[in-house]
Amino acid sequence: MNPQLLWVLGLLAGAVLLFALNKPRMDAVALLALVALPLTGVLDIRQTLDGFSDPNLVLIAALFVIGEGLVRTGIAYRLGDWLAARAGNSETRLIVLLMLAVAGLGSVMSSTGVVAIFIPVVLSVAARLHLSPTRLMMPLAFAGLISGMLTLVATPPNLVVHAELRRHGLEGFGFFAPTLIGLPILALGIGYMLLARRWLLRDDTRDVSRPARPTLAELARDYRLSERERRLRVRADSPLVGQVLDELTLRQEHGINVIAVERERQFRTLLLMATGSTQLHAGDFLLVDLVSPAIGLLGTYQALGLEPAPLPASYYGRHSHQLGLAEVILPPESQLAGKTVQEIALRSRHRLNLVGLRRQGKAVEGVLVDEKLRAADSLLVAGEWKYIHRLQQQTRNFVVLGLPVEVDEVAPAISKAPYALLSLAVMIGLMVSGAVPNVLAALIGCLLMGAFRCIDLDSAYRAIHWPTLILIAGMLPFAQALQQTGGVDLAVRGLVGLLGGAGPYAILACLYSLTAVIGLFVSNTATAVLMAPVAIATAQSLGMAPQPFAMIVALAASAAFMTPVSSPVNTLVMTPGRYRFGDFVRLGVPFTVLVMLVSVLLVPWFFPLASQ
Repeated sequence: MNPQLLWVLGLLAGAVLLFALNKPRMDAVALLALVALPLTGVLDIRQTLDGFSDPNLVLIAALFVIGEGLVRTGIAYRLGDWLAARAGNSETRLIVLLMLAVAGLGSVMSSTGVVAIFIPVVLSVAARLHLSPTRLMMPLAFAGLISGMLTLVATPPNLVVHAELRRHGLEGFGFFAPTLIGLPILALGIGYMLLARRWLLRDDTRDVSRPARPTLAELARDYRLSERERRLRVRADSPLVGQVLDELTLRQEHGINVIAVERERQFRTLLLMATGSTQLHAGDFLLVDLVSPAIGLLGTYQALGLEPAPLPASYYGRHSHQLGLAEVILPPESQLAGKTVQEIALRSRHRLNLVGLRRQGKAVEGVLVDEKLRAADSLLVAGEWKYIHRLQQQTRNFVVLGLPVEVDEVAPAISKAPYALLSLAVMIGLMVSGAVPNVLAALIGCLLMGAFRCIDLDSAYRAIHWPTLILIAGMLPFAQALQQTGGVDLAVRGLVGLLGGAGPYAILACLYSLTAVIGLFVSNTATAVLMAPVAIATAQSLGMAPQPFAMIVALAASAAFMTPVSSPVNTLVMTPGRYRFGDFVRLGVPFTVLVMLVSVLLVPWFFPLASQ
């Protein structure tokens, strides 16, 4: 073993130790490595910084932007709404649909981002079904990790392994190459979680503390909105058809306050905020707030040509990405004190509806429209989020106490959702066809997102996870340094000498196990950087095709199921799922072994071991 190799191995061991301690941050460790590597004399400055010119860095950055476009246009959140609607009251159906939805969305965007999006969705559905979040958060995390095994662009380790193959002058992977193994693993994961969820049952009296900001559901409960919410369909023979709301005076004469209108369009449902000029059409569904639960008897409905329609859940929850609630108080100097609700004209001046009023901590019932407001009264207003944000600027007459947690999920470019899907389809089409390199396909997708205003430049730059890019650029020179100093050859000789007589399947299992174990202490991206050259060199020393060996490393890098710190996905669900460290060990270790067995059996089936 030469002195240069010892120096490189010492640096690598130091980096791994710092990765495990997470002090300093992983991207900072990568930068330290970039400074230290040229001191070995193995690499010069140009070779050390070559990682920054790797096309995969640009590709990964572009994929972060594409994922942000899907979030800003509401596509990710609509998928969550679909999940909640389709799950019904079945926990089994919920787990199946949840894992399918998360894995599908995670195959084209960051799995960490997908899991972050779905955590509030899962908590909401769990509360509705009276389930412990403990039974649902683990399936959410496992699906997020499995999503990295579904497409080439699903996770950075796949791209790192693909790039290493191309760097050796070998054929890389196609867009759907991991899918052949990922889909069976996803099916295995769903079945495993349906059986293993019983292992998550325990006596746990700990309560999840209420967030500092209220949820929409909590605001609706505090103001007793659920007692007054109704969904009414406008019949074809209704006298309301063709009329505008200002002419109808529904609130004054019938105690019916129209909040919004659901209007069916081909392939979708439009939600229109109610204004004085809103015209009603036959077939519209009115989302209304009754002045009192006693109002709205069938006689009133029949006279107006309305019929009650099912309302399976609060419409504030169903349309939370567009329809919001906010609690507002009148400051002592407010000019609105002493005026009635009708006189302050919230709908005409601010395009918001007053749906609740609390005085001295108690909800005021009855006809609010004629209620005179007092200083320190608490008002609950409903409307589009953008108008609620504007009300925050009216500090003289209103003070917005705080926005509910759902405001974080609001999609600012929701009307651009079809264009975001088109941009995504163009990118995937170009990648699958091979018409242009993957990095150009991703950049074209980003440019289309920008051209269609699905995302702006500031949001695009914020969406890129720069520490991941720095980490990859900082670790890539280690792979080259190990190759030039003979470190890779040394690892290959040891591996082949130990298991060469046992056959390729044993070596594949060993590569998988080694990658998974390293992934417990090092990020999956850094693990792929280190293990990909070893896998390729091992295959070449055995006279076999490198692709199956490289694919094993890619799959194992995503199999971070065993501890809560082996992946950001696991760390995210730790608190909302109320998990202990042992929960991940108890469920993750057996599943990792199962995934290894499936991978070792299927990879040679789809990627022949024989060298061409």
